[in-house]
Amino acid sequence: MQTLEALQRQVRTAEDLHSVVKTMKALAAVSIRQYEKAVESLAAYQRTVELGLRIVLTAGLDRMTIGKPAPRRGVGAIVFGSDQGMCGQLNEQIAAHAVYTLQQVGEPPRDRRVATVGARVAARLEEAGQPVAERFAVPDSIATITPRVQELLLHIEAWHAQRQLDHIYLFYSRHLSGATYQPHTVQLLPVDQAWLERVQQQAWPSPTLPTFTMDGERLFSALIRQYLFVSLYQALAESLASEHASRLAAMQHADRNIQERLEELRAQFRQQRQLAITSELLDIVAGFEALTTTPRQPSQRS
Repeated sequence: MQTLEALQRQVRTAEDLHSVVKTMKALAAVSIRQYEKAVESLAAYQRTVELGLRIVLTAGLDRMTIGKPAPRRGVGAIVFGSDQGMCGQLNEQIAAHAVYTLQQVGEPPRDRRVATVGARVAARLEEAGQPVAERFAVPDSIATITPRVQELLLHIEAWHAQRQLDHIYLFYSRHLSGATYQPHTVQLLPVDQAWLERVQQQAWPSPTLPTFTMDGERLFSALIRQYLFVSLYQALAESLASEHASRLAAMQHADRNIQERLEELRAQFRQQRQLAITSELLDIVAGFEALTTTPRQPSQRS
């Protein structure tokens, strides 16, 4: 049986851990909302890019851009995970989803060029038999997302120019709501022809169509680059929101476990303390009785 001092130390340790878990829960909830706002802010920017593409495509570039898909020369993928732990099964799930999807593409693992954003997801991919060629650190704030996206864009351009990779996939966890998320795939390149057709058929928000004076192909390339920027930024922000959502779920589970453990420890402490108090009272009563009881005198014989 544990002593009162040992139980008291365990209670204090559990209370300190509970305080840390509650702080992590609060930070995760705040971070989720920040990254959600970052994703929401992309909507207007993406809408502007689509409107620009609508004008360029309507001007006649559709005959050059919308046609038969080109044969695949090489496959590249960027998998988004986490650098830090305590985020549940996020890395395991997105790694399994990426490996399964890439297997359907048909290229053998060593012929694929895979980069990761997050050290932990890289380890999961390699455990599944998928070599990782490049690794990038996960941005630690909203302010550092844009530099990382620009770095990834330069990396994709190098893949395309030096290694002839013309099919690029993004694998990331899409945040749904609260502490829930699901693996998601985006084919970054080649640009989805069906999407371009939908963009071209969108209704213009005003009665007059604008015109442009710069070279149409250059404008189209610039708009596609902005589309790639939006896609990568969204993947990073969604992945970060999902990471914190998974961490929030893990902390909620830990919070419940710690509360249950605290209740058990406190109950044991109260019971042990009551036993100690009862034992002390019994000792006091026994001592008092021993002091107050008059010893019997031996009888004298006549």
